[in-house]
Amino acid sequence: MIQVYTGDGKGKTTAAVGLAVRAHGHGLRVAVFQFLKTDRDNGEARVLRRLGILCRQYGSGRWLVGRVPDPEELALAAQGWAEVEQAVRSGYQVVVVDEISHAVNLGLLSLEPVRALALNLPAGVELVLTGRAMPPELLALADLVTEMRAVKHPYEQGIGARRGIEY
Repeated sequence: MIQVYTGDGKGKTTAAVGLAVRAHGHGLRVAVFQFLKTDRDNGEARVLRRLGILCRQYGSGRWLVGRVPDPEELALAAQGWAEVEQAVRSGYQVVVVDEISHAVNLGLLSLEPVRALALNLPAGVELVLTGRAMPPELLALADLVTEMRAVKHPYEQGIGARRGIEY
């Protein structure tokens, strides 16, 4: 089954991490792969690892919007995608691919391998995809799509990301 958490509102990663923790609590094999993020100051990665959940990041730590990805960033994304595919093949039952829409939309990964994995997902694997502006091709393949909609956010008042709340 394929789940998608998308939209311009807050809570996509939080929802996916909550699902990962729930699944782990029931004894399922869970892996979380985060594109564009680093493990620096990443609260969810810390707690997932403490719980024994595989959690990996593939971000350079540099802002990517408005520029072409550099070779290091492309290599990180390629490594990440290879590890996602390996997790699916090796028996993980819940595989969270966080910020995959950005990885595709910003040119780090091609849409085709993501689409191919979704089309050929083994029975018993829950694939969870997150990120704003999820490509329509992935929305069409999903069994569940939740759209987080921004109604009001502290950013609008000039309040930046807060440690422990937004990251």
